[in-house]
Amino acid sequence: MYSVRVRDSVMIAHSLPDPFFGPAQRLHGATFVVDVQFMSPRLNAFNVVIDIGVARTTVAEVLDGLRYQNLDELPEFEGVLSTAEHVAKHIHDLVKDRLGDRFSGALEVTLRETHDAWASYRGPDAGAPG
Repeated sequence: MYSVRVRDSVMIAHSLPDPFFGPAQRLHGATFVVDVQFMSPRLNAFNVVIDIGVARTTVAEVLDGLRYQNLDELPEFEGVLSTAEHVAKHIHDLVKDRLGDRFSGALEVTLRETHDAWASYRGPDAGAPG
């Protein structure tokens, strides 16, 4: 399996309004280091998994929609607990949609909350890029 990984970061605010989350029930900020890994069993016609420039730009554009936002106020998070796991899947889906047919492999999005705690979402394998 081949892979390419790009990294960015995003600062957000949110709350997790359920007693399960203890003090994180209250509004708080988070700075996520975001790793997006593009995976494929084969290289495409250009001998790459994905063009790194396209990967970086796409991830940055997706994160721009979240930067300095209170997730509690965004329609896509209405009625949803915006856990790191859920936000990772949200980013995954937006990156996958934005890339369209420019990438057909599997994606894994990891949000690092601290140096020793992170959450990930890996979508289903979809084959090799064309």
